[in-house]
Amino acid sequence: MDLRRKLIVKPGTNVRLKDVDASYHAHYKSEHEANKDIAEHQLRVAEHQQKLYAEKKHALLIVLQGIDAAGKDGTCWHVMASMNPQGTSVQGFKQPTEEEKLHDFLWRVHPHTPGRGQVRVFNRSHYEDVLVTRVHDLVPKKIWSKRYDLINSFEKMLVANNVTILKFFLYITPEEQLERFRQRLDDPSKQWKISDSDYKEREYWDKYTDAYQDMMEKCSTKHAPWYLIPSNNKWFRNLAVSNIIWKTLEDMDLKFPKPTVDIEQIRKEYHTAKKEDI
Repeated sequence: MDLRRKLIVKPGTNVRLKDVDASYHAHYKSEHEANKDIAEHQLRVAEHQQKLYAEKKHALLIVLQGIDAAGKDGTCWHVMASMNPQGTSVQGFKQPTEEEKLHDFLWRVHPHTPGRGQVRVFNRSHYEDVLVTRVHDLVPKKIWSKRYDLINSFEKMLVANNVTILKFFLYITPEEQLERFRQRLDDPSKQWKISDSDYKEREYWDKYTDAYQDMMEKCSTKHAPWYLIPSNNKWFRNLAVSNIIWKTLEDMDLKFPKPTVDIEQIRKEYHTAKKEDI
């Protein structure tokens, strides 16, 4: 199964989140039924990532966006769990520092893009500058409205340097978000995630919806597509993301590099040393 065709936001698509079923779960009837495939996806991702790390010809950038409690942190854990940490890392983007504000909005992002052989996960990203900035009127529309083209050019440049970009928008309903906030209140292991802005930001749900729709409509490109992931069911979110990562890595036709030493000569030396020990 390849979920890319089902969940991709094709370039030029008009995105209407109200028409999206956030509880969509393909043909799976339950988490238990999906777990076998999730484990298989993780295994395949691990195999391909090992080749990516060894070959050092390609890089993978995974971008995660979504409303509060959509599951960005959970997806990070899920992605990282199936990969060798030597070649994988996560970068989060909070409010810009005073130094970052003195530069263009992409200045703080570029140093964190992955080098060849690496996988980098952006937990929030350069898209915050057409989301939070827009919703809260932090800069004028005449500034943020030009950033879509700049983002597309930036991503096109990365792709030209063998960086494959996967962008996942994790979509949940307002009701599901409220339920997850309640779980945070009741679960001591999740209470640290609670912030003063959690409930206040819900007032801006419609504005965020408009911003997310424009983000995908304007920046889902052939070279760096967006995938709209129904995420009310965390297990389907994990299944979909791991499936798309696996299939994308598979299409790279990654290979282990050839040895840089004479294997037969070393094998002879090994057998000689073994005989001498005996």
